[in-house]
Amino acid sequence: MLAKSLIEDILNEALLTGGDFAEVFIESKSGDSFYMVDGKVEQAISGKDYGIGIRIFKGLFSVYAYTNDMNPTNLIKTAQKASKAIKGTREDIVINLIKKEVEDRNKIIIAPASVLKEDKIAVMRESYEAAKNFDECISQVRINYSDSSQNVLIANSEGVWAEDKRTRSRIGIESIASDMNDMQTGSYRPGASKGFEFFKEIDVKEYAREASRIAKTALGAKYAPSGKMPVIIENEFGGVIFHEACGHGLEATSVAKGLSVFAGKLGEKVASDVVSAVDDGTLSNEWGSSNIDDEGTPTKRNLLIENGILKGYMIDKLNGRRMGMESTGSARRESYKYAPTSRMTNTFILNGNSSLEDML
Repeated sequence: MLAKSLIEDILNEALLTGGDFAEVFIESKSGDSFYMVDGKVEQAISGKDYGIGIRIFKGLFSVYAYTNDMNPTNLIKTAQKASKAIKGTREDIVINLIKKEVEDRNKIIIAPASVLKEDKIAVMRESYEAAKNFDECISQVRINYSDSSQNVLIANSEGVWAEDKRTRSRIGIESIASDMNDMQTGSYRPGASKGFEFFKEIDVKEYAREASRIAKTALGAKYAPSGKMPVIIENEFGGVIFHEACGHGLEATSVAKGLSVFAGKLGEKVASDVVSAVDDGTLSNEWGSSNIDDEGTPTKRNLLIENGILKGYMIDKLNGRRMGMESTGSARRESYKYAPTSRMTNTFILNGNSSLEDML
């Protein structure tokens, strides 16, 4: 992407005014996105984004700058402008970038860029037909298809030089069921860190029919009773509930600032004895997986809760400084235009020993 010598120059310029840590994040991302309504492609977007983000720390103070002008002179100038937000004297930091060998756990068989757009649209049309023909109450079907290939390079003043390639594919199916009195929706959005082979491995027609089944069921359903009551949620959708209700509260983004109910409770009981939960970015080809996080730290399996006891958080570098803890490989950014923060990868509750009868 960029020469090692140029990256070292950028880091040195970023540290010129007294920063104690500097980092560059270089990204090249391309992909396709299609939107289909009632069997017709309404929108088709193909594009490529390329740029660099430069970040500097001084203690707990952080400054971030980015540019998509990759001219060496402009990159140096961008680093210099960012460094002016730091007031101090240049520290004695010697930059020695050493390329880190990264294990690729997410093998890609069919690169999305090698697939004709017609073939991608054919997958959408197959999904549409299955969803629309499920039942006469299905009045409209919307399909979203997306794939992306992202190459990243992260280097910092601590000597990190790490590269990764992430490929993701996804299809979203939304069915609308209606009658004379009501309208309800059902959706399904399978995705993975895979290439086009993903659509050969799954049955998109089955997912499409399930989206329509959900919509039809909701259309004829009675209102759920209100109130506080115990519920049993099956695996597939229970993960979403845990993600929103507990996962975000275990991210250092909120923990470091004392905004989480889990802040300051390491080693304390926070859940039932039967609850153990992990965040695992190392699972091969899963949607949230990557070989390294967006700070160049290898992803890993982080134990969050064990038998109801809070064991850990998901931590990025800056919030790790605030908490006095090391990064857990949990940093993510939306793109090179954004500084990273702590986020989940694949977060789930581990299997227990209770039978359904025991739960009931």
